[in-house]
Amino acid sequence: MKGWSRATLLVFLFGCAGCAEGAKLVQETESGGVVTYPFKGDNGYLFSRFRDDAFRIIEQRCGKQYMIVREGEAKGRSRVSGVIEGAEEVVTERRWGLQFRCK
Repeated sequence: MKGWSRATLLVFLFGCAGCAEGAKLVQETESGGVVTYPFKGDNGYLFSRFRDDAFRIIEQRCGKQYMIVREGEAKGRSRVSGVIEGAEEVVTERRWGLQFRCK
C-alpha cells in the first residue's frame, strides 16, 4: 500500500469514529433501564440501523423477558463540524430512547 493511500485510509477511519455513536445503555436500574440510539428523519427511528442493536442490548440485560415501558425522542447532541476551513456547521444528532423493564 502506498503511503498516501494509508494516510487516506487512516483519515477516513478516524473521521468515521467521530460520527454518531450507536446504541448504548444510558440508564440502568434493578429492573430495567433506558437504551438510546441515533436516527434521522421523522420516521427514521423505526428504520435506523441501530434499532436492532438497541434491542440486542436489552436482550443482553434481560434475556427474552422484557417489556418496553415507553419510547420517544431522547436528548441528542450538537457538535460543530468544520469540514471546510472558515465554514463551520452545527450538526445536531437526534436520538431515540427505549425505556424497558425486565420481567
